[in-house]
Amino acid sequence: MRRPSPHPNQPGPPFNALAARRLRAALGMGPEHVAHGMRVSYGLPHVTPDLVVAWERGLAAPGNPELTALAGVLWCSPGELIGRPQTLREHRIARGLAPEDVARAVGIALPAYLRMEEKDGWRGTDRQSAALADVLGLDLPDFVAVTGRDEQLADLLRSAVSTRWQGYVRPVAKIAPLDRRVLENVLQAMHQDYQGHMAATLSWGGGSADSSTAGRDFLDRIVERFWTAVRTRTE
Repeated sequence: MRRPSPHPNQPGPPFNALAARRLRAALGMGPEHVAHGMRVSYGLPHVTPDLVVAWERGLAAPGNPELTALAGVLWCSPGELIGRPQTLREHRIARGLAPEDVARAVGIALPAYLRMEEKDGWRGTDRQSAALADVLGLDLPDFVAVTGRDEQLADLLRSAVSTRWQGYVRPVAKIAPLDRRVLENVLQAMHQDYQGHMAATLSWGGGSADSSTAGRDFLDRIVERFWTAVRTRTE
């Protein structure tokens, strides 16, 4: 019998209820079949058909051991049952890896790695960071987020679009090592876009409420806009 993780109280990653329901239906299984498989094969006696239904309706979400067991019963990877991972723990779970696997791959003692997951703060060296990106299959946006540098990037980008963007090419590149020409084009375009919002807000007696709101939304979602612009120029 396959047993669940020894960390049953850890919260699980964002759960994709629709994907779970579709996968179950594609296999011709009912909630009772899923619950039975999780109880018998994975040693989770508390899982009932009603709990499976609650997961699929978004009324509850499985924890880590439940997600692993559910993926096993539905013949899929855990990554197929979760939304886009955001944290170090969520990326690990999406890859179906135990903490021990990641700690060993990056060369960090397990207790130290678990503390990083718990506090959502990566503190590895450059070599360990490269190993982390490799073992978790992280692309650059995910790597920046997982290593806790999203807010630092956001601060730099806000300054770049509101002042002289040229002075922020090198600081941004230290966080997001992109081709310099791509980075310059992205920062220049974002600067022009934001300044256009500001001009609309300030013209003719303060502009409209819509233009002011658009400017605030631009700054609130600036990291998302940055990566979208990067993808547009590199794909």
